[in-house]
Amino acid sequence: MLNSIQLKSSLSKVFWSSLTVVIFAFGPGAIAQNAAMPYPSKPIRLIVPFAAGGPTDLLARVIAVNMTENWGQPVIIDNRAGAAGSIGAEMAAKAPPDGYTLLLSTAGVLTVNPALTKVRFDTVKDFEPIGLTATLSSIMVVHPSLKVTTVKQLIQLAKNRPGELNYASAGNGSASHLAMEKFNRAADVKINHIPYKGAAPAVTDLVGGTVQIMLIGLPTVMPHVAAGRVVPLGVASLAPSSLAPNIVTIAHSAGLPGFEVSNWLGIVAPAGTPRDIIDKLNAEIVHILSIPAVKDQLIKGGFEPVTSSPEKFKAHIDSELKSWAKIVKEAGITGG
Repeated sequence: MLNSIQLKSSLSKVFWSSLTVVIFAFGPGAIAQNAAMPYPSKPIRLIVPFAAGGPTDLLARVIAVNMTENWGQPVIIDNRAGAAGSIGAEMAAKAPPDGYTLLLSTAGVLTVNPALTKVRFDTVKDFEPIGLTATLSSIMVVHPSLKVTTVKQLIQLAKNRPGELNYASAGNGSASHLAMEKFNRAADVKINHIPYKGAAPAVTDLVGGTVQIMLIGLPTVMPHVAAGRVVPLGVASLAPSSLAPNIVTIAHSAGLPGFEVSNWLGIVAPAGTPRDIIDKLNAEIVHILSIPAVKDQLIKGGFEPVTSSPEKFKAHIDSELKSWAKIVKEAGITGG
């Protein structure tokens, strides 16, 4: 029969022996084994900071389907709408930097929102750029009543009638608002801003002649261009768009070298994500966007598929942050 001291000693030995087994099975050894597992070894969450059904969601699902098929691990879309995309971006910024949470962002979320309002993430410090995925080109269109057919003619008309012409936007701080303010400064003209609650009512009033000018995403107004209800003056990309190959660029036709306004979309990961994972993700995205069927699908959806290295994407983000902050400050723009 064991006395109390012997019993305590025996139980102590059992406890420490059991703990050693637990540590061996689930502790550092297991952690090292998990770390050594090839990436990806479990589902990946791709945060889309907008509601399902929109352009960003469409692009995300095309990438997710192909990545799932290629890697054999589910890529799950997580729609986190709100605050013009900032809610989803904040969630991604706070996620573990292990490659299993990614963010498909637009230019507005990462480079415009920080200039318009206080956001709870730092675009430079909180994210590792992976690569660009696509752009959505914009086009300048006018109501036929203006009787202009080129950007040069519009600039001259605006200078002859300062403060008399109006442009529509989808709202204060929207992409269409910022795009036209950038044009005002590049062309040294003053075209008045008329904000609407969304692109649809703005385009309706443009077609009806209530407002005269708009710089908006190509897919939104191309049906009206085809029907002759608005006149296309130029696309706001540096090269003609595959969606409208016969329409000249604003930069070339208006003598505004380097003028470009496009809403880009790209994928980022939380800061601290290992470089080998970043490189693997970048290579996979480049591969997916090079597939002819994928390219055709995206072009039909209004996208221009574009890829880049992580370094070039980072440089692009840095440049956009400075550019939009300057425009927002000079024009006194506030968020809608």
